[in-house]
Amino acid sequence: MQRSRIPFGLALIVATALLSACANFERSKPVAAVDDDALCRANGVVQGSKEYVACMKDRDVAASRENRMERAHRNLAEDMLNNR
Repeated sequence: MQRSRIPFGLALIVATALLSACANFERSKPVAAVDDDALCRANGVVQGSKEYVACMKDRDVAASRENRMERAHRNLAEDMLNNR
């Protein structure tokens, strides 16, 4: 019985192609930045009201969380590249 052998180069190319499909080197960025003030005032909320302040606070917390996640991802990638 013969064993079929895949040439090492072909196997390497296939493995590289499969693994590169999982890689995402570019972070997705919004096409246009959302104006928080306009977003919070969109429903007729008056600037300075409790609802407006709560909306702006929610937007700030969401942005902070997104930045923290981005930083954690970047640190993980750097640690992996530096074999830590």
